[in-house]
Amino acid sequence: MQPSTVGQEPANPFGFVSQLGSLVFNSSRLNPDVLSTCLSNCLYFDAKKKPMVVSASLSLSTKGAAFNIRSAINQFNTAIRFHCERIPLGFASVRVDSEESNGCKDDVNGVLDDSEGVPTNAGASNSPKRVLILMSDTGGGHRASAEAIKAAFAEEFGDEYQVSVTDLWTDHTPWPFNQLPKSYNFLVKHGTLWKMTYYATAPRVIHRTNFAATSTFIAREVAKGLMKYQPDIIISVHPLMQHVPLRILRAKGLLKKIVFATVVTDLSTCHPTWFHKLVTRIYCPSEEVAKRAVRAGIQRPQIKVYGLPVRPSFVKPVPPKDELRKELGMDEHLPAVLLMGGGEGMGPIEATARALGDALFDEVNGEPIGQILVICGRNKKLTSKLQSINWKIPVEVKGFVTKMEDCMGACDCIITKAGPGTIAEAMIRGLPIILNDYIAGQEAGNVPYVVENGCGKFSKSPKEIAKIVFEWFGPKQHELLTMSENALRLSKPDAVFKIVHDLHALVRQRKLVAQYCTT
Repeated sequence: MQPSTVGQEPANPFGFVSQLGSLVFNSSRLNPDVLSTCLSNCLYFDAKKKPMVVSASLSLSTKGAAFNIRSAINQFNTAIRFHCERIPLGFASVRVDSEESNGCKDDVNGVLDDSEGVPTNAGASNSPKRVLILMSDTGGGHRASAEAIKAAFAEEFGDEYQVSVTDLWTDHTPWPFNQLPKSYNFLVKHGTLWKMTYYATAPRVIHRTNFAATSTFIAREVAKGLMKYQPDIIISVHPLMQHVPLRILRAKGLLKKIVFATVVTDLSTCHPTWFHKLVTRIYCPSEEVAKRAVRAGIQRPQIKVYGLPVRPSFVKPVPPKDELRKELGMDEHLPAVLLMGGGEGMGPIEATARALGDALFDEVNGEPIGQILVICGRNKKLTSKLQSINWKIPVEVKGFVTKMEDCMGACDCIITKAGPGTIAEAMIRGLPIILNDYIAGQEAGNVPYVVENGCGKFSKSPKEIAKIVFEWFGPKQHELLTMSENALRLSKPDAVFKIVHDLHALVRQRKLVAQYCTT
């Protein structure tokens, strides 16, 4: 049977959405011609069925002020899915075969022809396997997890794997979709906007529809990006990196040829877009996330609970505290608190540092009872300001650091916002954690995760935080020790190695199956 193609796209790709908007919100002036145009734009072709089978039902009931908004929204979502579910418009120039292979034809070596679809590296048995990690710089945690996985592949398998990391939305989508990181940063700085966005897009009917509609505009560019890397394994470390690539792999018949894994980088609460039923494997950092995956329809055999991937350097032993403190310019004997503001040095860093400076100075004896190591990240203005202050206690101020394991190893506790990566790293180092802030939505559950497991406390007040540290370094040292033990018990330092070894086993398994099928 000859492959079918969709050879024409609407001249205005946004026309369909605008017509639906007109249909829904101007229904009191509903024009039959507009309805007819909308329906004509909803046509799709399925090569396994008759090429012009269309069934659609759009109806709106308006009775003055009793207009049913929910019904209108549901019909809008239904029409969008109807329009996008089969073959995205972005594939209009990509041939889709009617057979099971969906147009993916093998050459003599078993490698997919670039002209027919997304190629794989499966046929080159002696060449390195190619791993593509999909991430986006919406916060620092996603890139950190991607780099941790890349480093683990290199450490465990050497040249056997060639690992690439790409920001899928920035590098392989057109405007305005490539503005995702900037949009995220803007929303997070305006917390209410981010909270509304996070929870409004959580229902499946909303985000599935959004992804389906988005695919019509970006699928071709994303497919080209995948062709560029020819991956044997695709790993997503971001909640928005599953749906579009998996639609492409499904459309091209590659779901059984390419291992697709999701590594969830949220410890407790996480957005439903993390979960897609078509993934080969989903790696969860905690049982709570695994339960959410099951509720989202993921099968238990697809789920592995290994922990959050952190840099392999955190697994290696570190020198004693006094040696690390000497290298960092700190006092070798005083207990130390690590104060962090993330990569951008955000949050009440200065206010907290000043409160700690007062609380950790013994006015009676005129001597310090503790010291502070402040990490300001890329915030050069904050770094300069803190370095210019005449402190009563030892305070070491650093800008952006690359060896966070040494900084944590030199300290006895940490003050940070509720980022999952920092929490996981602090637990590996056995540091009690004081959480001073969190991002609504994905980080909200990290606070009870830390507090209820006896690994730390939460407070947004700089004075309250300083009081907690004072007590930990003084009359409540036993509490500090207990929380340190709890953190070590909850830590999963080998998570990243378990992930890469499981992926290696999956690739070997598929290779054996392919060899068996060809004999």
